[in-house]
Amino acid sequence: MKYPVLSINLRKIRENARQLLKMCKESGISVSLVSKVLAGDRKTIGDIAGLGFSQLADSRIENLIAFSDINLPKVLLRLPMPSEAEAVVRHADISLNSEIEVIKLLDKEAAKQNKTHGIILIFDLGDLREGIFFRDDYLEEVSEILKLKNIRLLGIGTNLTCYGGIIPTYENLSELIKIKNRIEREFSIKFEIISGGNSSSLHLLPNIPPGINNLRIGEALFLGRETAYGKILPGLHQDCFELAAELIEVKTKPSYPIGIMGMDSFGRVPEIKDRGLMKRGILAIGKQDAALEDLTPLDENVLILGGSSDHLLVQLNGDFRPGDTLRFAVNYPGLLRIMTSKYVKKEYLE
Repeated sequence: MKYPVLSINLRKIRENARQLLKMCKESGISVSLVSKVLAGDRKTIGDIAGLGFSQLADSRIENLIAFSDINLPKVLLRLPMPSEAEAVVRHADISLNSEIEVIKLLDKEAAKQNKTHGIILIFDLGDLREGIFFRDDYLEEVSEILKLKNIRLLGIGTNLTCYGGIIPTYENLSELIKIKNRIEREFSIKFEIISGGNSSSLHLLPNIPPGINNLRIGEALFLGRETAYGKILPGLHQDCFELAAELIEVKTKPSYPIGIMGMDSFGRVPEIKDRGLMKRGILAIGKQDAALEDLTPLDENVLILGGSSDHLLVQLNGDFRPGDTLRFAVNYPGLLRIMTSKYVKKEYLE
């Protein structure tokens, strides 16, 4: 076995997927499979794509290309860059949008490619990331979109918690329903998709505002928790992923550095407590692969001290030696970084 390695438990991910799909279906909610945390991992996504998801969604075109043979409509989650309009139309069936000029570029590209490109118009309900601000007038923009021959306005959506930490509530998601009703009434249309956010909206089920019929789910699927309050979802696994790294040094040393302290390798002045002599270990993994605060040792005899780009330093209690492997749980940002690192091997378990 080569280290460091991330173990991916496909069985547990499948079980999470089935449970989430069941939970959402009972509330009339379709689920877009959000794959971005897996950085284009074809094996994991291919294993669960056929379980009943309505779309496959990612923030990067490169990942959608990697999934081109998976038989689900592809959704680009991040607002399209004007410079990638051609690729968006070519590789994504649907994109989330908020800028009329970019939508017009997509329309031109779709005409060139003899396609109709679907869009979901995003509204900012107060989290202050992407979207048309919900208190601004939007009818003129909708009117322009509806005139475009190669754009199909499939629906509207929102995103919450990702920047401002604003929690989805019955009240703020009801604002999205008000927008839906006003647009449908004004233009005599009927939307297919009303997307009420991400894993942070799951805490509202089954009491989500009527009319919300889609959620975009990633973190809850892979880590088994909703993201408004961080609560564990019943029946879901939280340990689908586990990181293992190898000890390359084990020595007893002082806990506090000796000499004049300046900046560390990341330009910060370290804050280190003097705990006397301790058994210290070094693992062959570092900040290039994962932020250390995103790792939790699974052995209570291991405490993370810090690290550098290629080294993770730990305090050890007990009998450890070079060549031993230590295992860690990872959170969402930790998983994102580890999956992106080409230096961390991936191991698939059934």
